[in-house]
Amino acid sequence: MPEERSYSFSKEEHLCRKKLIDELFAQGSSFGLYPLRLVWRPAETHAATPPQVLVSVSKRSFKRAVDRNYLKRLMREAYRLNKHRLTEAAGGHGVGLLAIIYTGKEKKPFALVEKKLISGLERLLTDATPHGAQASAV
Repeated sequence: MPEERSYSFSKEEHLCRKKLIDELFAQGSSFGLYPLRLVWRPAETHAATPPQVLVSVSKRSFKRAVDRNYLKRLMREAYRLNKHRLTEAAGGHGVGLLAIIYTGKEKKPFALVEKKLISGLERLLTDATPHGAQASAV
């Protein structure tokens, strides 16, 4: 019987340390998939463990905390349900730190946020894979 997939988003997976966050934004790579922007930093080794994740919504775009919290909850839920795309990738993944930032100016439905996050995770798998591992897969 196949192993059960974990859909948790535990405290260990949350990116909280200021030093790591500063490092991520100073040295990380990023790309945008409107209304999201993903900033990531490679891990030292490929692993099947999930990366540490930061979820953020701009106070400038959403003045009310209720709206910011709603969008953060949407993004966390979309990530929680789809992180298996990273953790179950053949040969592991190369993402150590990940920030998911909501850059849109208005609230979008969950389906759209999830769709964009899924395509972002798929792109991360190709971007974070070293060229040597990619050549062997082709």
